[in-house]
Amino acid sequence: MDLRALGSIWSKRPRILHPKAQSTVNAIAALLAAEDILLDLDAADRSELFEVVGWHMQQKHAMPQDWVAQSLMRRERLGSTGLGEGVAIPHARVKNLDHIQVAYARLKTPIAFQSPDGKPVSNVLFLLVPKQATEEHLKILAVASEMFSDKRFRDRLRACGDAAEVKQAFDAWPDAAA
Repeated sequence: MDLRALGSIWSKRPRILHPKAQSTVNAIAALLAAEDILLDLDAADRSELFEVVGWHMQQKHAMPQDWVAQSLMRRERLGSTGLGEGVAIPHARVKNLDHIQVAYARLKTPIAFQSPDGKPVSNVLFLLVPKQATEEHLKILAVASEMFSDKRFRDRLRACGDAAEVKQAFDAWPDAAA
């Protein structure tokens, strides 16, 4: 199923997601920490990007790098997580993870991601979920799709100079795009 279609379906669902989130709208903001916002990340391709994010997750959250990178690559082999308009939302179930982990990367140089529109990707939202997080995972994917479908939000992220500004944009969405 197309992530944009998923966003439309889930936007009509009840807005309860996660103990830290009060609604579907701010679920990603509730899960995204400033330390997990990586700006001007340099990666030559998806594989290298997943390795770098795996390394970050190991350093910040004691998640084994190889589990993260392999889980993301395994999911990507099933089909590209590139949405189009320079956005990708790689997501995967990670062994022994007990809660959803979110990270955002803005790439220094856009990379190919086999997106539907053929455009390279520079905005990447990573969703790492426990094996059993099926419904919550889908709801967060739907919110992410809706969020990144908003051109004003993407423009706001592009204009942010540091992780604190990016965090504020996520915290304020959908109002941040206005």
